Amino acid sequence: MKIKSLIAVLSVAVLTLSNSCTAQKTTVCTNPLTYTDIPDNDWIRVGDDYYMVSTTMYFCPGAPIMHSKDLVHWELISYVYDCLNDDDTYNLRNGRNAYGKGQWATSLRYVDGTYYALFIANDQGKTFIYKTKDITKSNWEKTVIPRAFHDASMLFEDGHLYVVWGNGEIRIIELEPDASAIKAGAQEKVLIDSPRQGFNLRAEGAHIYHIGDYYYILEIDWPSGGPRTETCWRSKDLFGEYERKVILSGAFDGRGDGVAQGGIIETQNGDWYAIMFQDHGAVGRIPTLQPVKWVDGWPILGDDTKPVKEFTVNLKESGKNRTWDNDEFDYKKNELDVIWQWNHKPDDSAWSLTDRKGWLRLKTGQIATDITNARNTLTQRTVGPRCWSEVLLDASGMKPGDKAGIVAFQSNYCTIGVEVAEDGSKSLVALTHRNMGRRRGPQQAGAEQPSPDTEALRMPLAQDKVWLKINYVFTPQEEGERADQAFMSYSLDGKTWTKVDATLQMSFSLDYFTGYRTGLYSYATKQAGGYADFDYFHQSAY
Repeated sequence: MKIKSLIAVLSVAVLTLSNSCTAQKTTVCTNPLTYTDIPDNDWIRVGDDYYMVSTTMYFCPGAPIMHSKDLVHWELISYVYDCLNDDDTYNLRNGRNAYGKGQWATSLRYVDGTYYALFIANDQGKTFIYKTKDITKSNWEKTVIPRAFHDASMLFEDGHLYVVWGNGEIRIIELEPDASAIKAGAQEKVLIDSPRQGFNLRAEGAHIYHIGDYYYILEIDWPSGGPRTETCWRSKDLFGEYERKVILSGAFDGRGDGVAQGGIIETQNGDWYAIMFQDHGAVGRIPTLQPVKWVDGWPILGDDTKPVKEFTVNLKESGKNRTWDNDEFDYKKNELDVIWQWNHKPDDSAWSLTDRKGWLRLKTGQIATDITNARNTLTQRTVGPRCWSEVLLDASGMKPGDKAGIVAFQSNYCTIGVEVAEDGSKSLVALTHRNMGRRRGPQQAGAEQPSPDTEALRMPLAQDKVWLKINYVFTPQEEGERADQAFMSYSLDGKTWTKVDATLQMSFSLDYFTGYRTGLYSYATKQAGGYADFDYFHQSAY
């Protein structure tokens, strides 16, 4: 080969390798980050690692921590707490529950080797502050302040700790440096009194930062006739006065819902990004990543304040998305995968992964009247634009009065499963429950009253094993589909499926305030002591 030809070949090879290496240093982000219910995001960077916290309200364990290396792929790794309280509310006793309440809008910070998480439990009127040295492990050290700081954000500043919070009026107060209490003698001050006219929702969801010469407070509001909007206030003095600018506003991804509420962050490469969520109907509030450009000292999100669908992140692609997953229940210890959460506090004596190898056993404990007050309903997030969830149920351990199966879980729900009559006979039963409660948005006034369950199927079951499935359509993908609908089906052999003649019209209801989940349930209406076994849980987006 001639020298010139050899040089040309080597040059092409080097260029190809160089381009390949360059490509590996960036990551393509296509929003949403994950098509699941991960709202009220706050996040931090520790070295090259990123950690995000979200709201899960009444589900236990709570305050999920997710990890990422590239800002695009997020994996659930731990929880801040196991359960907020061991009382009637979280044990679903005496008509009490925490639906729509519990843990809200956590502020996450890292200071001098310690991770801090602060949030309200609005069923208790208190603020919880948790601390840990190891964010990868659950159940942090807890402090309780007997006052509710709504949608709060922490600011650590020169040995001081401030909390900024509020709705309409954004306030500030100083805490003790160790976050144990309100600082002795501290006085609260109103930093921002947001506009009162022309808004469906005034300022809330505050996130405070000290960047350069300015203090910045990011918050959401909702102008009348427009989408939810992210607004920034800034001042060179922590205590004001603050000036205001809209930094993200606009419909996104085929929906009129705006993208707002979340935090901003600087990468190790000096780039800035924001995570903001979008109300997305029944699937919940889903997170998006937005680029941040500093313009005249303001953090402008998206493309000149318009939400962005796809762009390139200046970090090497790494990791995977894992906020839900399949499970074969093949465990050696009685420890569930981190992807699962219970509806309220579980009765740990009434479930097992080891009683029957390769199966989840849900035992009946306290008596329940329906799925809403049944203990030990085990849940996972659903995923859009469409997905299905499937289980294999063995009902051989169920007793008269027991009910077990799967549920599309929210205020409006549908269940399909097995019921046992007083004579021990079993039936396959599917029902829908329509509760016209509060809806997300200004149109919620004048809601209708709840309606009773509608039984769509009841058929004798001459066998113990039955396959159950729920299909979810959140965003239509084919002609004839409608948004936010769920459908039930069953199989007696795991191969041939029969669709139930019923449709659940799902909705994001404020009385529960969470996106739809698939729940595995087993509860008693007559006597405790029975159980239901689940061989696997499979879920797939399509």
